[in-house]
Amino acid sequence: MKNFFKKLLSPMVWGNLLAMATVVVALFAGMIWWLGAYTHHGEGIEVPDMYGMEYARAIEVADAKGLVLVANDSTYNKALPAGSIVIQKPVAGMKVKEGRIIYVTINSLTMPRVALPDLIDNSSYREAQAKLQALEFKVNPPVLIDGEKDWVYGIRCEGRNLSSGDMVAKESMLTLVIGNGYLGDELELEDLMGDSLSVDSTAGDEAETINDDDIDTFLEVFE
Repeated sequence: MKNFFKKLLSPMVWGNLLAMATVVVALFAGMIWWLGAYTHHGEGIEVPDMYGMEYARAIEVADAKGLVLVANDSTYNKALPAGSIVIQKPVAGMKVKEGRIIYVTINSLTMPRVALPDLIDNSSYREAQAKLQALEFKVNPPVLIDGEKDWVYGIRCEGRNLSSGDMVAKESMLTLVIGNGYLGDELELEDLMGDSLSVDSTAGDEAETINDDDIDTFLEVFE
């Protein structure tokens, strides 16, 4: 036991331990330095803010900073010009390495289109107006034609008659064709016969039976 402690406290043992510790520290410091040099830690290019910038201009800005711009999606934002940058990743201000790809979303050059709902001859004016406005269409004052009051008989866009299911650009100006409540002065034969054949049930034996010849005569006189 005494020999063990004697050897443990000898200068040679402590010298070896100190040498090993020095090597470990040196290796650790060297690794940190190598990683920093390899990844350029603490260095980088600041991503510019390209929101609202035209795509062609954004490419020039990115290229000047050694970055690569790639458009990978499109959307629609009516507050921004068509073809401008809406979203960018990485975001502005972030530090990146030279040659990093910046992915951007472009504002669509055309207005999104939606299918026209089934409103023609299937809804009232107020109902159709509410549904169209909910889809972001603009509705002009209606055009009136003879027909059931406020019933939708058609939908027009820039003079063109639309059909249910047609793809129409959002915010288009649509015009509803609705009835004015005037059904015309032509009476159906069914209506005439109904009026002529209506007999008071209290008339009893005084009520006369109307045959086919009487109906024809009545219609001829009426006309």
